[in-house]
Amino acid sequence: MAQQTVTKEDFESMLLDSFVDNDAAEGTVVRGTVVAIEKDLAIIDVGLKTEGRVPMKEFGQAGRDGTITIGSVVEVYVDRVENAMGEAVLSREKARREESWVKLEEKYNANERVEGTIFNQVKGGFTVDLEGAVAFLPRSQVDIRPIRDIAPLMNVPQPFQILKMDKRRGNIVVSRRAILEESRAEQRSEIVQQLEEGQVVDGVVKNITDYGAFVDLGGIDGLLHVTDIAWRRVNHPSEVLTIGETIKVQIVRINHESHRISLGMKQLQADPWEGIEAKYPIGAKFSGRVTNITDYGAFVELEPGIEGLIHVSEMSWTKKNVHPGKIVSTSQEVDVVVLEVDPDKRRISLGLKQTLQNPWEAFAEKNPVGSTIEGEVKNKTEFGLFIGLEGDVDGMVHLSDLDWQKSGEVALDDYNRGDMVSAKVLDVDVEKERISLGIKQLNSEGTSSSASSSEPAEAGGLRKNAVVTTEVIEVNEGGIEVRIADSDVTAFIRRADLSRDRNDQRPERFSKGEKVDARVTQYDRKTGRIQLSIKALEIAEEREAVANFGSSDSGASLGDILGAALKGRDDK
Repeated sequence: MAQQTVTKEDFESMLLDSFVDNDAAEGTVVRGTVVAIEKDLAIIDVGLKTEGRVPMKEFGQAGRDGTITIGSVVEVYVDRVENAMGEAVLSREKARREESWVKLEEKYNANERVEGTIFNQVKGGFTVDLEGAVAFLPRSQVDIRPIRDIAPLMNVPQPFQILKMDKRRGNIVVSRRAILEESRAEQRSEIVQQLEEGQVVDGVVKNITDYGAFVDLGGIDGLLHVTDIAWRRVNHPSEVLTIGETIKVQIVRINHESHRISLGMKQLQADPWEGIEAKYPIGAKFSGRVTNITDYGAFVELEPGIEGLIHVSEMSWTKKNVHPGKIVSTSQEVDVVVLEVDPDKRRISLGLKQTLQNPWEAFAEKNPVGSTIEGEVKNKTEFGLFIGLEGDVDGMVHLSDLDWQKSGEVALDDYNRGDMVSAKVLDVDVEKERISLGIKQLNSEGTSSSASSSEPAEAGGLRKNAVVTTEVIEVNEGGIEVRIADSDVTAFIRRADLSRDRNDQRPERFSKGEKVDARVTQYDRKTGRIQLSIKALEIAEEREAVANFGSSDSGASLGDILGAALKGRDDK
């Protein structure tokens, strides 16, 4: 009976030990011996109750060339101890993968490179064999610059950098670009150390953009900006350079931190701005070619590398607020006058209109004050007519200079745009570019009547500084039109001349038919032009009152003084 108990306990112990061993074996890599080869399968004994079968192709080249034979010792992965058929489930491929993961994790943690082979293309990138483990290579991590043909890189062993590992999900992400950038950075650093600012080197044009060209200096690229290609204006680098061309450049600037190099070609040529003030004196006239037109003016090339700007305000004497493109065109040869030279800012201001005579000066020379001209009514406004004159200039006939008898607004209705009229030149202001004309001054009746009325009353007649009584015949926003008493002479008193006090400079405070005293501020017998001012009369009366009835230290108020002055005038 005791013998049976011992046997039973031994059996239970042996059974438990076998379960422990089997559990430990699952999910691990173990050594096994090939006991048989049947067709494409290797029968392997790993010390379990049953053998397992592994396809020969999982052994790679060794399985194809006959290296694996009966008795060969191999490492396999125990997936399950026993399947439904009572066999052990083994995998050489999983064993290789497990071995690779261990090695790859060590290199990933040490930030070391790994060797792999690109063997397939998938969505978004490629798959890489890392000694049995399959990794993903994103398309953006293949090279520094996008490449179209990946074929030369396929199935070629090469180094990679592991970017990410997730064993639970079985994901590995690698980069070939990181290796290239690291190598490139080392190479660039060595090359940059050998270069100096101001050094002249040969380079090959590698790429051309809108803003410049990238030049290969033998392992490192430098940027040749479009403004550093030539002293003259270059609209696009392709006008001067071609890809693959060897050029001589000067190193303008080196950034040792970013390894960026700025290059220049124009620096190898003489600076055309040296001695520019002596070459282009102010007031001198030159010829040039229009190279560029903008909203604010046009650039003119005086010589290669030297450009000046004609501002829109210096393009025409008479065409205002016109786009420069309507006056000049690109590539047009033009004559210009130098207005200003700034060698520090490398700027030259040019004038186009200065090559022609000022049309207001020309008009004044040909048509002195008092002469008669003829022109077309170009515009009709509430304050007068604009007459088109010779030289593409305009003259203005004010309301008060239209007719001796009629009010300005009534007389204005007699004229329309397009009418041809004659007028007398009253004044030409060249600086302000204004020409004043008069139509009523052509009528001798107006001047004769004013002359006859002024002859018998020289003291109070029409002469400068005389005080006259007028009658309001028209009121408008700009002032009032009046007729001098006992005559047919009319004049226009502007809003600013209606009162000394700004608050009273309101035309609406006057009514038609009202009698108003005013002072003659200007009278020209030859043209019959007259200007009146109520403001001037008030200022003159105030000065006279202060002089006759008060002093600066009398203590009297201005109201007291003016009251006394008015009383004295009434007593007379």
